[in-house]
Amino acid sequence: MKDKKSTIALVLSVVAIAMLTFVCATSKRAASEEENSKQLKSGRTLPIILSPVLPDTLDFCGEAVPLDVYYVREGLDRELISFTYGHTSTMMCFKRAYRYFPIIEPILKKNGIPEDFKYLCVIESSLTNATSPAKAQGFWQFMKATGQTYNLEINDEIDMRNNIEASTEAACKFLKSLYSRLGSWTAAAASYNCGEGGLTRNMDKQSAKSYYHTKLNNETSRYVFRILAMKQVMQHPQDYGFYLRPCDLYPPIPTRNATLSGQNVDLYSFASKNGVSYKVFRELNPWITTEKLTNRANKSYTVKLPAESGISISKIRSSKDKSTEYISKI
Repeated sequence: MKDKKSTIALVLSVVAIAMLTFVCATSKRAASEEENSKQLKSGRTLPIILSPVLPDTLDFCGEAVPLDVYYVREGLDRELISFTYGHTSTMMCFKRAYRYFPIIEPILKKNGIPEDFKYLCVIESSLTNATSPAKAQGFWQFMKATGQTYNLEINDEIDMRNNIEASTEAACKFLKSLYSRLGSWTAAAASYNCGEGGLTRNMDKQSAKSYYHTKLNNETSRYVFRILAMKQVMQHPQDYGFYLRPCDLYPPIPTRNATLSGQNVDLYSFASKNGVSYKVFRELNPWITTEKLTNRANKSYTVKLPAESGISISKIRSSKDKSTEYISKI
């Protein structure tokens, strides 16, 4: 009898706990619905997530992109979604582009390379002197051997892959070489990622007539679409939710040139003698990778120092850079 009473008590306890849990859950749901109702009435709602706008037509360096092919269209769509909703990295690319495109664009033009290749530089490194897991380096992500092939000095003290002017010149030579053999800027861009042999071997095996119709590894399959998507977003920022003003972006840093020569040069002392901090000196000359330049070959190098006007924002920004009008493209 005692056991029977204990069993009944236990069952009643379980039922009571279940009812209490149900009441609490119902109460919380009601409170949540009430809060949602308040937000709706106050005009505050959850953010609306839209699919990015796909252009009707698009080209790369004047070469038409076959957007009527479903997998081409979907490949571009994927990268547009990535850049549209990867706000942090895309925003930083916009900010840096305002500083570095004025350096890159004239070098591309001088060498006869289409301006669209500046977007290749963006997707390679986000316009930073990045180091990849494979040890590619700099804005244009040169491997050591490739950089040296195109006359970039790379050693324990100097790495010209981190010199934006020198590495852009080298990239122009590389791209021009690829184009002369492949006959297509799109193919040259893809080969910049996977190598000329990697692209042509696959095209030949598959009897494919273009990059867009060739089955490639995942990275190269996305590569040109990433360039195209970055171009589209940067040329139509407001269509993708980026409302940016020149005053929000990073202005070019005015500099003057100085000569660095001699052997066993202490760069702390060199910076101090030239009236700049060591930090600023290294910021402006990231291709120097040492604190003391032994310079066994006794070369002379041109280094950048801040302009006489200084590095304060008020001195760096021109009247154009202070504008509060939204930019239409970059």
